[in-house]
Amino acid sequence: MKDRYGETDTRLKTTKDLSKFANKLAMQEPLFRYFLDGSRRTYKVDDFEINRRVFPIIAGQINVACCERQSSSKFKCKELQSNLVISLPSEANQVGNSDLFFNNLMDKINNISRVKRTGIPFSKILAYSSKRNNTEKNKYENLGIAMIQDEMIEGEKKIVAHLTAKKLLHEDRYLLKDGSLQYKPMKTGDYKELSKIKNNYRRVIGVSKMFNPELCKDRKGKSNAASIAKLKLYHRTPAYMFQHSIEKQAFLGDFKYSIWYVRIRDAKYTESPFSGIIKIEKILITEDEIEKGLASDLVDVITANIINERNPVCYGKDKRWANHLYPIYLTEQFLKSKYLSDLHFLNLF
Repeated sequence: MKDRYGETDTRLKTTKDLSKFANKLAMQEPLFRYFLDGSRRTYKVDDFEINRRVFPIIAGQINVACCERQSSSKFKCKELQSNLVISLPSEANQVGNSDLFFNNLMDKINNISRVKRTGIPFSKILAYSSKRNNTEKNKYENLGIAMIQDEMIEGEKKIVAHLTAKKLLHEDRYLLKDGSLQYKPMKTGDYKELSKIKNNYRRVIGVSKMFNPELCKDRKGKSNAASIAKLKLYHRTPAYMFQHSIEKQAFLGDFKYSIWYVRIRDAKYTESPFSGIIKIEKILITEDEIEKGLASDLVDVITANIINERNPVCYGKDKRWANHLYPIYLTEQFLKSKYLSDLHFLNLF
């Protein structure tokens, strides 16, 4: 999509300094109340043969958490989903009813003595497509890992849905999600189609610490990686409207997003040109947003609040420190604390 503005101020051609506005908002209640992140660890635990084809068995730990900032000194877990899963090829089922087969298999696994002793049952067996495919990117192991990744994303969507159903998200209480909001449709799950849950994301902002500079486009569809790298401290780019190409719309959906970038760390303290710069995304929900983009005042409020989330820093604790927002960092650390150790988990097999 070219020549489309992602915000209502069509006169904004250059970057915008939000340092003074961020200082002003620092004296008020923060916009972001909830912070969401998902994480998974995967392990190839064995191989087995079906009809002279060798398939891997992939096991995984999935943690998805939403943390709530109740006050400036009180930060607690609002929702946590911790699941142990196993990913198998769909051809492992040779009895017909896939759900029945894998549910029965999961019950048998959870009744194994060493699994019962831990008191931590497996929650699901995931079936990855076992059709013949010799391309490198679709190796069976990668397909198994992808199913676990999809299950993690399903958990993120579920938490957003829970918060929305409880009316905890509103214009003064947003959720900040670590990572992109550009979900791909999935074949299974209660939230497999983004079109049916789009309204849940009315008060959700996605922030990417890492992004591919070569994919950064301006409003005319040209690369603006160089200008993003040169962003001054606390300056944001104009927002542009993004929509997947026609070829991808059938797969990813024809949703429109408002996307922009902001520098939250001084370039002289970072290791690379894009360190200290984060990518911000919001799904356009209303007809007015889809037609005109986000209100520029809202873009400024979101960006200024994100600037204010940068401190205190986690310098020395994470090599991505320059791109971290501290509440997101705390949520990540909380997730990591909920993992079983690799040794403990592998001893289940």
